[in-house]
Amino acid sequence: MRESEAELVAKARRGNEDALAALLEQVGPALRSRLAGKISSHWRSAVDEDDVLQVTYMEAFGRIQNFTDRGEGAFLAWLTQIAENNLRDAIRGLERAKRPDPRKRVQPTTREDSYVGLVEVLGVTQTTPSMNVAKGEIITELDRALAKLPPDYERCIRLYDLEGRSIESVCTELGRSSGAVYMLRARAHERLAEVLGSESRFFSRRS
Repeated sequence: MRESEAELVAKARRGNEDALAALLEQVGPALRSRLAGKISSHWRSAVDEDDVLQVTYMEAFGRIQNFTDRGEGAFLAWLTQIAENNLRDAIRGLERAKRPDPRKRVQPTTREDSYVGLVEVLGVTQTTPSMNVAKGEIITELDRALAKLPPDYERCIRLYDLEGRSIESVCTELGRSSGAVYMLRARAHERLAEVLGSESRFFSRRS
């Protein structure tokens, strides 16, 4: 007998990954249909529904405990919001890449500088008084926080933000489209900032 959405949601929120997978299978066709009309032909070569769905499903597995069940259809509405956020971030990344002189991206000269630059991009506030004194601690804290992210999120940040790879190189390394990489990076930054702000004594979230 097929379980109801409410039953699957309850199990998924308790950590049952099979229940969450069943939920995603149920709502997947409807979500794909909603996305189909939102991706213009201009961006089709860089991002498609599968790219958005893959990153959205990753987020669902990581954030299902945050979902509040408000009845039939609520899970699809929640997932649709995540998917639309992912698509918006992909388009923003693609648009930035097409702006004049993309070579102006700042390349860190040292390992320490790349970590400090990442902190600035994340928008977290350092709680220690001296950036120079704290560089060693920053690297340690960031590495610890990165290890808590989903593997693809960690790899994306390390390749793009810390190693300064080009988007083409990161796409090749991860086996994903450029749109998918921009989605991954946006979600990875969110997760990393959350971890740093809640678990690190060196950082706090900016209000």
